[in-house]
Amino acid sequence: MLLVIDVGNTNTVLGVFDGNRLAADWRLETKQRQTADEYGILARNLFALAEMEVSRIQHIVIASVVPPLNSVLEQMAVKYFRLKPLFVEPGVKTGMPVLYDSPADVGADRIVNAVAAYDRYGGPAIVVDFGTATTFDAISAKGEYLGGVIAPGPGISAEALFTRTARLPRVEIKSPARIIGTSTVTSIQSGLYYGYIGMIDGILERMLHELGAKTKIIATGGYASLFGKGSGRIQHIDANLTLEGLRLIYEKNK
Repeated sequence: MLLVIDVGNTNTVLGVFDGNRLAADWRLETKQRQTADEYGILARNLFALAEMEVSRIQHIVIASVVPPLNSVLEQMAVKYFRLKPLFVEPGVKTGMPVLYDSPADVGADRIVNAVAAYDRYGGPAIVVDFGTATTFDAISAKGEYLGGVIAPGPGISAEALFTRTARLPRVEIKSPARIIGTSTVTSIQSGLYYGYIGMIDGILERMLHELGAKTKIIATGGYASLFGKGSGRIQHIDANLTLEGLRLIYEKNK
């Protein structure tokens, strides 16, 4: 069995593959001060709740955009799984040419998403990943990573509105019943939700001018379902895209 770990700035997602089948997955808060032992005990508890044996894990692959946690997770893997993990980093085989000006600058999660999107949906394609930042990544018809767009995530926008104003409250990010809010809370929710939908579709429309109208558009990440359903451009919502990409990259490197 294969353990895949996607470490983001806000959340860390773990998945266990039994062959090509995703047997279990968990979404946790990313905590930079957590120790290797704390991560190891947490992983063992998750496995126990899922009635899975830790000893069945034969390989571990990790994509991380939080460098301080890399050594912690490597220690955890060695101590609790007795395995040296494969990190998605420059030099790892992905099967996808990266046409960025500086390929090493591309976040591991963006490459992983692109590999999975091209495998599942073909190209050209765009992956919209709703995380701490929202990223738009373009893949050519030939399976090349072309580059993309990085924008603040909806959580950052909501938090900035709360911290930079004296009287506006912190609100839940959700789809409001109507565009015209009848309270401060619903007015903020309308601005966050519909403002973000407008940004998403505006960026996608411009990317489609460069990639072509037949481009597939896939959403993933924590807010994918919420904003994917409201977008007029997003065609597929794939919650496990990053986990699948990690599995595919492991297969290319084993």
